[in-house]
Amino acid sequence: MGWIFLVVLAILVLIVVGAAFTIVQQANRYVVERLGAYHQTLDVGLHFIIPFFDRVKRKVSIKEQVVDFAPQPVITKDNVTMQIDTVVFYQVTDPKLFTYGVEQPIHAIENLTATTLRNIIGELELDESLTSRDLINTKMRNILDEATDPWGIKINRVEVKNILPPKDIREAMEKQMRAERERRQAILIAEGNKRSAILNAEGDKESRILRANAEKEAAIQEAEGRAKAIIEVQTATAKGIEMIKNAGADEAFLRLEAYKAMVDVSKGQATKLVIPSDMQGMVGLASTLAETVKKD
Repeated sequence: MGWIFLVVLAILVLIVVGAAFTIVQQANRYVVERLGAYHQTLDVGLHFIIPFFDRVKRKVSIKEQVVDFAPQPVITKDNVTMQIDTVVFYQVTDPKLFTYGVEQPIHAIENLTATTLRNIIGELELDESLTSRDLINTKMRNILDEATDPWGIKINRVEVKNILPPKDIREAMEKQMRAERERRQAILIAEGNKRSAILNAEGDKESRILRANAEKEAAIQEAEGRAKAIIEVQTATAKGIEMIKNAGADEAFLRLEAYKAMVDVSKGQATKLVIPSDMQGMVGLASTLAETVKKD
């Protein structure tokens, strides 16, 4: 019996000694009480506590944590009831205050978030509430961080996740957005048609200008060609007269040339011919000779 008692005693001693050593894991803190009062906060590593006198009151995680709160009914300044849900990112900075500062810290943060959100939204109208997420987030973070500081909690971020207006307001907003999109579409189409008409008008104008310039250039070229032809003909005629004059042609030769010219004129389609009086007899003689030659 004595050996059995010693073995049992040794086992009890080992259990007590084993319970006296505590290992604190990374990103955790242990709050230790001695005889019911706060004694110390254990950091990461191996620690010794006195059995039956010391006990671990609470194991606290110092990692950043995320809490997604359910939607809360809030009323805007213009009396519109909406459902808004929030996400809070927090971190425990003081395990002692977190343990003794408030009962049920997460529930306290949720209630504080709901009341703060109602106060902020109550100062804003519906349109401002829908377009001022950053303002709401910043105000809520500042207010919650200041309120939770005595609890050993640091509020890092607060995000408004969803804002749900009533169904009739959502339908009215959708109609308004649809009308706005249709208006923008009509404006874009009108601007496109206007731009197209301007481009077409400018193209037609440039085409007409180019066509007129081309016709003008062609007329100029044609006139210049005719002028050159007339000048060349006159030059050739002058040279011919000059050559005849230089050759010493007598009056008989000149009359003969005149008669030839008159014969050529008589072959034309004119119905009336004006012939000088001194040439009428010679023209009649020339015509008679021509008829005689044809008959022979």
